[in-house]
Amino acid sequence: MSKSIKALVALSFVAIVAACGGQQEEEVVIVEPVVADPVSSKF
Repeated sequence: MSKSIKALVALSFVAIVAACGGQQEEEVVIVEPVVADPVSSKF
């Protein structure tokens, strides 16, 4: 094969690997509001 075809195949391979490897799972963080417990002075 000629050098240009080899370069095109190599570039295509790198592009495919970068596209597939770039996908990461997003982490979902659920933040719950902090509620203070009611304080009583009975005890």
